[in-house]
Amino acid sequence: MEVSDDTLLGGRVIYRQPLHGYRTGIEPVLLAAAIPASPGDRVLEAGTGAGAALLALRARVENLSGTGLERDPGLAQLAAGNLAANTFAGIRVVCTPVEDFRPDGVYDHAFANPPWHNDASTPSPDAARRGAKIATPSTLKSWIGALAASLRHRGTLSLILPAAQFAQAAACLVEAQCAEISLLPLWPKQHLPAKLVILQAVSRGKGAGRILPGLVLHEPDGGYTPAARQVLKDGARLEI
Repeated sequence: MEVSDDTLLGGRVIYRQPLHGYRTGIEPVLLAAAIPASPGDRVLEAGTGAGAALLALRARVENLSGTGLERDPGLAQLAAGNLAANTFAGIRVVCTPVEDFRPDGVYDHAFANPPWHNDASTPSPDAARRGAKIATPSTLKSWIGALAASLRHRGTLSLILPAAQFAQAAACLVEAQCAEISLLPLWPKQHLPAKLVILQAVSRGKGAGRILPGLVLHEPDGGYTPAARQVLKDGARLEI
């Protein structure tokens, strides 16, 4: 696998990723910013890829431990190498499908940027990109179920998804006994419909759901807004 030497969070994090095929966008960094982790917490990510979300989260929160799950051996190896290159100890990468993972104890927070293209979508000619993006009708439900089963009481489960999938994801979260769902829209520009949302739920929570004000990502000229830059470049937390 050919790789490129890149960085995250404005150069604060070393990040090697595949040169071709699926390339990391802003989604994993935004997702990591929304995880309400504290030092010493245990985290679990499904679909780790080359490790962008885990790296961004660990750069913000000291002394995390946990697990990243990645079914592609090459990506799992890249993720493990990226964690080592940044001296982020305590987080392991397991090469396994999400549904086959058996937790070794409970986690405080679980999260994922799950595949979402359906079989009717035009497939990518790149096999790795197809694997990262194509989902079956049961993918979202099985990923949410597996992550929810790993959580302690009142642990959190966070997802970043296309806005069109929030209703399906919310139903799956409730079925997996995760409630108190918060929805944070990610507006591409002010006054435009959100293309992405972050959903965060509480394991065995009983409170009401919330729709949050959201984050505007881009200025009219295409540059990042100050609030988005704080998250994507400075590593600020997204409050949910």
